[in-house]
Amino acid sequence: MTDTPALPDRLSADPRSPHHNAAVFEREVGVRINGKERFDVQEYCVSEGWIRIPAGKAVDRRGQPLLIKLKGTVEVFYRAPDAG
Repeated sequence: MTDTPALPDRLSADPRSPHHNAAVFEREVGVRINGKERFDVQEYCVSEGWIRIPAGKAVDRRGQPLLIKLKGTVEVFYRAPDAG
């Protein structure tokens, strides 16, 4: 798995963000905050200890979801590919 890039300290799922890295998203990325795995993370920062997740169905005037910040111990990892 040497072709897999290392996970960055900060990553965003929004392609318009300067913290977006398309090469990382070729594999599925997992995020845990305070020991609980989250599946709705839009952005994270490991060194600052936060993640951003959508705030329900609320959207801004451009149609993008409103995000809330959760703070805690952030762990990121590549999920293992499903065998089968």
